[in-house]
Parts: sequence; structure tokens; C-alpha cells
Amino acid sequence: MTTLAPAPPASHAPTPGHALGQSLHIELGDTRDRLVHHRLYPLVNSPERLCRFMEMHVYAVWDFQSLLKAMQQRLTCTGIPWLPTADREARRLVNEIVLDEESDELPEGGHASHFELYLESMQLAGADTRPIERLLDVLSDGVSLEEAMTRAETPAPAAEFMRRSFEIIQSDSTHRIVAAFTYGREDVIPDMFRHFVGTLAEQDPNSWGRFRFYVERHISHDDVKHAPICRRIVASLCGTDPTNWAEASKTARQCLEARIALWNAIADQFS
Repeated sequence: MTTLAPAPPASHAPTPGHALGQSLHIELGDTRDRLVHHRLYPLVNSPERLCRFMEMHVYAVWDFQSLLKAMQQRLTCTGIPWLPTADREARRLVNEIVLDEESDELPEGGHASHFELYLESMQLAGADTRPIERLLDVLSDGVSLEEAMTRAETPAPAAEFMRRSFEIIQSDSTHRIVAAFTYGREDVIPDMFRHFVGTLAEQDPNSWGRFRFYVERHISHDDVKHAPICRRIVASLCGTDPTNWAEASKTARQCLEARIALWNAIADQFS
């Protein structure tokens, strides 16, 4: 049985990386810090602005699920006939994440994906869910994502963000996909969402209670459970190959830069 060793922490500052040992880590440069301290967060300072934020951010919530399923397809067996995959522990860990993200427990009982929970949060808060629902309706016809975004008139910043995600999904590179999921999503989402908890505490609980539950669920799941699991999987996939680590690092930075660009577009609407 394969045992995943603890992953080396991602470096958040540039390092020389000349020696082989120095190159066996994820190098993020300043991208994570720029995202965590983005100018957008203090601008989301009213219920109206939080609704506008959600209407753009929901596309990232949706394509997160596709990134997750791409990871599951490569680290577990989702085809027929079933065959055991090589890494038993990674298989278990990924399926645990899928269970949390695709069928999480709701406070009143029952289960829902985090995307469905986000849509419910938007509806309760008065945000417009029709654009993202149009996109899903068009995709259900079996067209490509690019055609669906055109037909659904998806906002340009959200469309560009999703293009970057699906380029990685379609790369057929397992270590790049897992690096995108880990360092572009699970590792950084808790620090991003903490900015909203204080704001939500002052809002109408009937309107914002669902969204607060979503935010706090992500903080608790991703920070304590999912991110450490995913970092170990990245380390296992990259192993002692500096090329794999370099590709994973580049992918992680690209994902963070894509999120920064999306945040810039939303912040510009409020400036």
C-alpha cells in the first residue's frame, strides 16, 4: 500500500532553486500573497456589492467541480470495467474530498453539492442566478464550453477564468491538475473567505445565513482537511522529478493569477 509522505510547504517567496533538493517544492512567488491581500475584499462592503460579487464568483464555484472531477478521474477508477488504481491512499483521499464537495451535509438535514449550496445562498440573498443557470442549460445540450459561454452571454472575466481552468483540465497532466486544485483552490480558499465572515456577521441572517454556512464550511473543510491531503498527493505525484515540480509550480501560479484577474475585474466594478 502506498503511503503519502507529508508534503513540503509551498514557498511563497522566490528562491534560487539551483540544487536538486531546493527544486522539489511548489514555488508560488508572490502570487498567493497578492491574492490573499487583494484590494477587492474591503470593497465588498454592502449587501448589494456582495450580491454582485457572488454573481461573478459563482462561475469559479462551478468550474471548481469540474477540476475536482478531473482529479477524481485520474486518481480513482471511474470507468467500466473497474480496475484498481495504483495509489490506494490517494484514491481514498480524493473520494473523501468528492463526497464533501459533491454531497455535503446540510444543517437542516439532507445533502447538496457546494455549488448547489452557493446557488441557494445567492437566491436567498437576492443575487441573480439566471446567467449561470443559462450556462448550465446550454451545456446540457452537449455543446462545448466555449460555445455555451457564447450562447449564454457569460461575462468576459468569468469566461476567461473558466478557459484557464479547462485548459489545465484538458492538459491530461495529472500533477498539473492536482496542483491547480490544491494551490489554486483548496490551499488559498480559506484565507480568501475569512475576509467575508466579519462582513456577513453584520448582515441579515435570514438573507445571508446560507452563504455564511457555505463560507464557514469551506474554511473548515479546506483548511483542516482538504488542503493537507492534496499537498501530499502533489508531493507523491511529483516525486523526485524537478521537471514535474516546476510544471506543477507554474500551473499553481497561473491559477492564482487567473483568480487575481477575476478579482481585478470585480473590484473595478466597485471603484
